[in-house]
Amino acid sequence: MSEAEIDSLAWIHVRDRRLLSVRTEGKAKFYLPGGKREPGEGDVAGLCREIREELGIELDPLSFRFFAVLNEQADGYADGRRVRMTCYTAGHRGEPVPGREIAESAWLSSGDAHLCPPAGRRVLGLLADAGVVD
Repeated sequence: MSEAEIDSLAWIHVRDRRLLSVRTEGKAKFYLPGGKREPGEGDVAGLCREIREELGIELDPLSFRFFAVLNEQADGYADGRRVRMTCYTAGHRGEPVPGREIAESAWLSSGDAHLCPPAGRRVLGLLADAGVVD
C-alpha cells in the first residue's frame, strides 16, 4: 500500500434490499459505515470499534465474512489519493442509531449511487449485480 493510500474498513449491511450508509457531519455524500484502524488493531477489532462509535451497535466478531477489497478514488482529495477499503458483512446486536460524527443514516438502493463516493458506488454496483439490492 502506498503512503498516499487511505487504508479503511467498511461494514456491508443490507436490509430489505437496501444498503446501510451514513453521512458525516459537514459532508454531502453517504459513506459505508466504518473507518480507519488504530495502530496495531486488526480488521475485526477495528471495524467493531468503528461501528460501535458511529452507530451504537455491537458487531458479532464470529460472524464476520469477507466481502471485498476496493481500491477507489478517495472522496474530497484533489491530489488523486485513493482509498483501500476492506469490506465485511457481519451480524449485529441492536439497531443502528447515528452517533459520534454521523449526521444521519440512510438505506440506499443502486439508484441512489449518485449520493455516494466511488467506493460506495462500487459496492452498490456489486450488490446490485449479485441481486442483493434493488
